[in-house]
This record gives sequence, C-alpha cells and structure tokens, in this order.
Amino acid sequence: MKAAIVTIGDEILIGQITDTNSAYMAKALDRIGVSVSEMMSISDDRRHILDTMAFLQNRVEVVIFTGGLGPTKDDITKTTFCEYFDDHLVRNEDVEAHVVKLIEKAMSRPASQMNKDQALLPSKATVLHNEVGTAPGMWIKKADTVFISLPGVPYEMKYLIDNEVIPRIVEAYERPYIIHRTIMTYGQGESLVAERIADWEDNLPPFIKLAYLPSPGKVRLRLSAHGADEASLLLALEHEITKLQAIISDIIVGLNEDESMEVVLGKMLRDKGLTVAAAESCTGGRVASLFTGVAGASAYFKGSAVTYATQSKVNILGIEQQLIDIYSPVSAKVAEVMALRAKKIFDTDYAVSTTGNAGPSKGDAAADVGTVFIGIATPSKVYSFKYDFGQPREKVIERASEKALELIYQEILKN
Repeated sequence: MKAAIVTIGDEILIGQITDTNSAYMAKALDRIGVSVSEMMSISDDRRHILDTMAFLQNRVEVVIFTGGLGPTKDDITKTTFCEYFDDHLVRNEDVEAHVVKLIEKAMSRPASQMNKDQALLPSKATVLHNEVGTAPGMWIKKADTVFISLPGVPYEMKYLIDNEVIPRIVEAYERPYIIHRTIMTYGQGESLVAERIADWEDNLPPFIKLAYLPSPGKVRLRLSAHGADEASLLLALEHEITKLQAIISDIIVGLNEDESMEVVLGKMLRDKGLTVAAAESCTGGRVASLFTGVAGASAYFKGSAVTYATQSKVNILGIEQQLIDIYSPVSAKVAEVMALRAKKIFDTDYAVSTTGNAGPSKGDAAADVGTVFIGIATPSKVYSFKYDFGQPREKVIERASEKALELIYQEILKN
C-alpha cells in the first residue's frame, strides 16, 4: 500500500519555515505498513493543488495534504477540493459548535463569522474532528484514492494523524508489515563499512533491504523487512543482525535508531557509576549540549568549561601562559592539560577536551584550519589525538564533538 504526502504553503517553499509535518506523517504511516512513495511541497495556488491531485490520482491509495485550512482568504484548500470533487461547501453544525466553544474558552471573546466559517466543508467529505484546533480535517475518496486534508499547525496535524487518520486507514485497508531495525556504528566512514559487510549484504534475503545513513563520525545501517508474516520478518531480521554483529562488533554501539552515541555513552556511564566532564574550545559547548540533551545526564555529566579564547584557558582552567606560548593553544599538550584540569575542577572519573581551528581563519594558533586536538583524561593517564576535519566550520565542530564522545566511549570500553 502506497501513500503520498503534500504540504501546501509558500512559507515552506521560500524557506521561512521548516517542514516537520512530513516526517511525522511518514513515520506514522510506516508504522502501520503504508509506504510513502511521494513527498512534495506546493504553493498556495489553486492550479498547483488541482494538478497535484490529478497527478496522484490512482497512483497511490492515500494522499495526505497539510496546510491551507485556516480562516483567511489565502487558505484555499477547501474550495479547491470542492472544484476537484465537483462539490460545494456546506455548514457543519457540530464543527461550528466546537469552533465557537474553543474560541470563547481560549480567547474569552465571541467567535467571529470568519471563525465560524471554519465549519464550511465539502458536502462529500467525511469530517475528521480536530479536538485541539478550529480547522477540521477532511477525508474524501475518488476512484482508488483517498484524499485527506489536515491543518498545517503541527500539534493539530499530529492530533488528527494519531486519532483520526491512522485508525481509519487501519480499519479501511489491509496492509503488509514493514519492520525496521537500525544498527548504529561509529568511527568508520560509509565506504569502509560497506567494504567490510559487502558479502553479508549480497546474501540478504530479497525481502530485506539495507540502507546506509551516514553523518559525521557515524553510519546508521537500516534494515527494512516487508511481508505478510510479522513473526517471520522479526526472526529473519534478528538472524541477519546477529551475523552482522559478528563482522563489525568493534564499531557497533547500538541496535536502535534512538541510541545515539550520547545515549549509549550515558547508559554506560550510569551503569558503571562513572562521571565525566569537558573542557571545550573549538566546539564551543557542543559536547556539553550532546551530553545534556539526554534526560538524566546530571547523574554522570558534571559540567563543561567553555574556554573559547586563549586567555580563558589561563583564567578558568589555570593553564600556564608559558605552556601555551611554547606549544600553541591548538596542540596536543594544551588539549591534554585542558582535560586534566577539567577532570580536577569537576572532580570526575573522566574528562574530554577539544581545541582546534574550526575556521574560517586561524585565530590565535598557527595550526591549519580544520585541525583539532582532542584530549582524554582517565583515572590513570592522559593522552590526545590529532584530527584534520577539513571545512566548512560547521562540519569541524560537529565532527569534533561526535569524536570526543566516541573516544570517551572507547576508553571506558577498555575497562
């Protein structure tokens, strides 16, 4: 079973807002065995909407539109739907009563006529009740395709997807099972990972597909199984994952898409009763942000000293100016001392430091742009690594932050 997702709004096309609705809807559809084959954004234009509907007609079983259902004149989805379905608008008394009640309660004023006109809907539409907003959803079928229209406000869209759309699709259609498993790997690039697992990949069953999802410092391997028997699919996936673990166990850190390095590392630190801190220069607090983005991180992450300027390394971490003058602020020696001082200041078992030239200019150091040193202080020693993360600046910061967590993870694994 296939579906298409269409977002309506010039604000998306000009980059004024980011479309997060499509990702939410796609995940919800995937969970019930519906494959999204088309995803597009179109302008608030009658002709564009009509052309899109005609294009998708009978290509997919379900089309979900979001946007263009507000009370203002630029919201034309309802009238355009009427044109496509040769229909007309009628007033839905239940929707109007809900709109009036919601406006009066939320805004402490009478509902305007414009608000009440939210209750004007195509007569052929099945109304999808929007408990959390004034714009109801619509469900209309033509030939082999159901067209669904939802408001673009994210929390309203989510309510309707979860409480109206998904239950109706489940009831109306028989769907295959689609099961995903994601293996998180760190420390090796996509091409190297692909080389290592080439034979395993070539021998996957035809109903299991592999996708590589690379990002700086890590590669997610997503296995997707399609079929009618859920138990058989689950068994086959687990069998293939077991074989994969035997091949690349050294770089696998998790078997769940939500198990990012910061989550996996956090679990390890918590389970072992260990603590960690950071001293950051070129990463500007991003290492701390990764740690604290995980709920409960205060149990193991004690803090970070963001010593971005050279002088702050002296004033906050107490690094001797002479040492910086001799070795440069971007050096292995300074990275190691930063890690040691962070470990002492925050009284932790481990500490990690970052110092480098993220670019675009060199700053106070002579090291090439893209050069980063990462220091690791353990209960018994301190050491550092040098990296060249190239450019642009954003990539350097991201890769250095991810690598810092990876190095701490690898160090703790040794013990």
